[in-house]
Amino acid sequence: MLRPLVERGHDVSVWLSRYTDDREVYDYQGVRVVPLAARLDFGEAARQAHVLLSHLENVPPTSALARGFGRPFVAVVHNTHRPSFRHIASGQTALAVYNSDWMRDEAEMFYAEYPDATRPEGDLIVRPPVFAEDYRTAPGDCITLINCNGDKGGDLFWRLAARMPDQQFLGVRGAYGVHVDPPEPLPNLKYIDHVPGTEMAERVYSRTRVLLMPSRYESWGRTGVEAMASGIPVVAHPTPGLCESLGSAGMFADRDDLDAWLVTLERLLEPAEWRKASRRAKARSKALSPTSELDAWCEAIEELGRRRRVHRPYR
Repeated sequence: MLRPLVERGHDVSVWLSRYTDDREVYDYQGVRVVPLAARLDFGEAARQAHVLLSHLENVPPTSALARGFGRPFVAVVHNTHRPSFRHIASGQTALAVYNSDWMRDEAEMFYAEYPDATRPEGDLIVRPPVFAEDYRTAPGDCITLINCNGDKGGDLFWRLAARMPDQQFLGVRGAYGVHVDPPEPLPNLKYIDHVPGTEMAERVYSRTRVLLMPSRYESWGRTGVEAMASGIPVVAHPTPGLCESLGSAGMFADRDDLDAWLVTLERLLEPAEWRKASRRAKARSKALSPTSELDAWCEAIEELGRRRRVHRPYR
């Protein structure tokens, strides 16, 4: 979401809020990244900014700085947990950016339940941008799960591998959560370590025939959209986010129903069925092109930046 702002000539900085091994400021795809250990003055940077934006636990302190300096504040909202909505409602949020229609509907339900809460001045939907060309590759032959922790379906994954010994399974260890291993190694199941996003096409999707997403919760489901760029069918648990992101291209089964997943996969792996599902996946990927939403996002940020000149700090 920040790259298009850089491409339009804006100076964009990300200030990290947790310690890492990095000590020096660095550039990532045109975005200036300031590690927490660099010990630079975020307050001064906020005072000089035209627009401040944040997400998750950083919304309250960043919105407080925005109010103090009279700057427009933007909250990027990508889950429906109550603290996300409460944080937005606790200050003067100029723009709330939701990652899906269902999330905006959930926000409306929150404000209906708490009519005294402060609504954002405006809202916008920007689905997690996936540029298909960054992920497009020739599919492989594995049934794949990305992030094998319990909430993502790591237990169901190895049980499927145990019941389908003639199929190859590929598990990608996640960047968070506790990885789930089978009680004993399975000859048709291989795990690889966490893969950076820029290497997913080469190291994961090029080996994948079907992607599994038996997640307990997904507000959207980015990896499914990445896989569909290559015509890789996706089988998922029907969370509201996954139903919206995968649309009619998705195939759904309850994460607690092992037999339903077995039946779905056996049918999907038939060549004719796979080809039909692959065509639907490619069509859905094309429909999710992020260009128009990113244009609207950039225009909204630029409009807020122009407002900065007429805002006055609180005294």
